[in-house]
Amino acid sequence: VQLQASGGGLVQTGGSLRLSCAASGRTFSSFSMGWFRQAPGKEREFVAAISWSGGVTYYADSVKGRFTISRDNTKNTVYLQMNSLKPEDTAVYYCAADDHLYSDPRPADFGYWGRGTLVTVSS
Repeated sequence: VQLQASGGGLVQTGGSLRLSCAASGRTFSSFSMGWFRQAPGKEREFVAAISWSGGVTYYADSVKGRFTISRDNTKNTVYLQMNSLKPEDTAVYYCAADDHLYSDPRPADFGYWGRGTLVTVSS
């Protein structure tokens, strides 16, 4: 499956952005999807993940209550709605896909990755 993330940009503290990740190739609805991010000089970290049906979601503690992951299997797209953004949310955001979804998602659990999209939150 090929993944393409979009929607990043520059936003002020407290603002919102919605990231999208469009998938092509294998049947999108069979994949669990995840969002990860990587800030300069830091390791890639988990942000949010969603099961193939959308019925199960997981979030990093740092984004709970502010970010929402969702998917539209008719459009082969997964979304990350980001509200109340903080400067520490600044990073390159990546979407990822895999056949399985674990309760403590890590980058190594996902076999397919797209190019990232940069989110910059100014203070």
